[in-house]
Amino acid sequence: MAVIRIDDPDDPRIAGFRDIRERDLTGRQGLFVAEGEVVLNVLTSPQSLCRPVALLLDRKRLEGLAGVIGRLPADTPVHVAEPPILDAIAGFHLHRGILALGEKPPPRSLEDCLAGTGPDAVVVAACGIGNHDNMGGLFRNAAAFGAAAVLLDGRCCDPFYRKAIRVSVGAALRTPMATGLDALAMVDGLKAAGFAVMALTPGASTPLDQTPRGGRVAILLGPEGPGLSPEVIDRCEAVGIPMSGGFDSLNVSVASGIALHHFTRRA
Repeated sequence: MAVIRIDDPDDPRIAGFRDIRERDLTGRQGLFVAEGEVVLNVLTSPQSLCRPVALLLDRKRLEGLAGVIGRLPADTPVHVAEPPILDAIAGFHLHRGILALGEKPPPRSLEDCLAGTGPDAVVVAACGIGNHDNMGGLFRNAAAFGAAAVLLDGRCCDPFYRKAIRVSVGAALRTPMATGLDALAMVDGLKAAGFAVMALTPGASTPLDQTPRGGRVAILLGPEGPGLSPEVIDRCEAVGIPMSGGFDSLNVSVASGIALHHFTRRA
């Protein structure tokens, strides 16, 4: 392991880590920044679909992360710096002291994501999810309940945004996904592959707890507020989560967890 000490925030060797918040918005040409030990563990695990490119650490974290660093390819640069230098590089106080630069997996088509899924596979599909906390929650729930894939239409935010990765506790780095899909084509493709597409919507007359389990199921979720479009719902089986107290909707991440529990639970 070659450890590279960084004493200058303008050192060109750590250019990929500079001004993180600003570049979160503009993108990194196929790369992403992961933050914290939990996410780093996922990135360096055998389950990861992403390639670690470089690390930037608080010097004091180096010894404690020796086991994780030992899983990296031998040519992966590991940069260390003192906290004031780290903060100057990142553009904010980096209290965890752990950053990793990773490479996104190659884009996958809907058909590729569904190929090889089993007869009782459950997948999560989403339209117009623009909140990165909700996006991270969707991936975390998908991993926790064993969803085979996550499918996102072109109006969804980037699941590799730093905050989305952090909220997902790294699940976004290990979950098969297809992004940038057309919503109606996504529904049609799922149905053609033998999936029953369940659109979660408050206006549904069929309650989730009375919806049969088993077989290939896609759980389709829309943004809080507007929800799924009528055109999309009309192509699916509409199901709802009964509520009380005058509420008619849940946070989309919470709704996904309830639906995933229902459809992945075996009698």
